[in-house]
Amino acid sequence: MHVGHEPLQAASDWHWGALVIGICLVSIVLYITAMYISGLRGKPVPLYRLALWSAAMLSAAVSLAGPLAEKAHADFAAHMLAHLLLGMVAPLLAALAAPFSLLYRTISTNAARKLACTLKSRPLRILGDPLLASFLHVGGLWGLYATPVYEAMHHNLLLHLFIHAHFFIAGYLYTVAIIPIDPTPHRTRFAYRAAVLLLASAGHSILAKHLYAHPPKGVPLDQATAGSQLMYYGGDAVGAAMIILFCYQWYRAARPRHVAPPSQSAGSNKRRCMLTHQLPD
Repeated sequence: MHVGHEPLQAASDWHWGALVIGICLVSIVLYITAMYISGLRGKPVPLYRLALWSAAMLSAAVSLAGPLAEKAHADFAAHMLAHLLLGMVAPLLAALAAPFSLLYRTISTNAARKLACTLKSRPLRILGDPLLASFLHVGGLWGLYATPVYEAMHHNLLLHLFIHAHFFIAGYLYTVAIIPIDPTPHRTRFAYRAAVLLLASAGHSILAKHLYAHPPKGVPLDQATAGSQLMYYGGDAVGAAMIILFCYQWYRAARPRHVAPPSQSAGSNKRRCMLTHQLPD
């Protein structure tokens, strides 16, 4: 019989669901508002980014509230689907929506400078390192499923909420560390990120195989089989999407730039000087 979840009933009732859905809806409204402000300032934001952000919030909401979230307390396969949505799909979609780029466009210059200084701080630079981010992301999963923590989370509401928050935050940190869409002051080399991406993907797949043979305590064998297979193939699908995006970024950064002929460059520089400086009579 699967682990019980009576102490977590409050986390799956309509109050909790309404809170989660409300937060996701507010985040979408804030994104739309920021898009409107950016448009007024002559910096329109593509609509596909709103679609990505909305899909990210929808993925998070489905994993935390509603039928899937309720079933996840008693069914390991449902729990694993919720994990994939909250810890992998939602962070990837949110990162592709470039929320910090939009934030920079909507806040004041002073606020943007303060935000930039915060993002350049040493603690965030450490958290943004691909190796540490992958450890928090994949290592956290090993700490959850290969230890008694998974059973304990079904009997402790605070631990349950902490783990789900960790799913999304660690997933987002890992995603932006490997395939940064927003401007980042601590972008690392492509080769380093490629190595970490391969190691993290391997660690996720190995954990899925481990759970297939050694399911968490209290998880029936049929649920462990379904959940581990979902983790393996679902994780590979998201990982493949990240690899494609990563290779695309690498290609764009490495492709040769078009260089104008010297005569054109000189003419352009002369015209630029004439436009920016008044020539004497």
